[in-house]
Amino acid sequence: MQSTPRTHVSLGEGIALGLIATGAVSVGVAALVAIVQRAIVLFGETPTIAMPVTGGDVEGLDGVADVTAAVYTSADVTFTTVPTGVGWLLLLEGALPALATIGVCAIAWWLGVSLIRAKPFRASMPAAIGIAACLVIAGGLGQLAGAWGRAMLVEQLAATDEAVTDVFWTFLLQLDLAPVGWGFALALVAMAFEIGTRLQRETEGLV
Repeated sequence: MQSTPRTHVSLGEGIALGLIATGAVSVGVAALVAIVQRAIVLFGETPTIAMPVTGGDVEGLDGVADVTAAVYTSADVTFTTVPTGVGWLLLLEGALPALATIGVCAIAWWLGVSLIRAKPFRASMPAAIGIAACLVIAGGLGQLAGAWGRAMLVEQLAATDEAVTDVFWTFLLQLDLAPVGWGFALALVAMAFEIGTRLQRETEGLV
């Protein structure tokens, strides 16, 4: 006897997919709130910014058992104000990764809803995943925006007191290529969905 193919998900699968979609929305909202909070801090009064410093010994750990060395490499510095250009660059440093998170969460929600409806290969899915891939890659570039903004800030401080260059790095970029790699992986997933969508259309045309 030939079994009838199932055209809907089971109750357990639906609950799991619903929880995943709900979690994705919650994380996306949290990322959006983080962008707003960062903007309030940077453009408000006396913003505090994490600045990379040339470092020094953490004297409080001298003599602690099993600790051979300890140094600090950054300091939270409070400024009276920051130039608008610097503020926007530092905002981009956090906003671009947050936007990437929002994009990925939106895709997770949309894919979860599509799976609940047993229609994962929608025509809009490849384009949506491709946009998320671009956002993830752009999120990795936020590191460059932050390094550039801090370099501008150090340059401004050095104009009034050159001694700050002995404390702050003139330019320091600690590059993490992981977001770029994840972006390319998402682009590959977008291609897979594009092929899947085309094959689904061709299969439906044969029925």
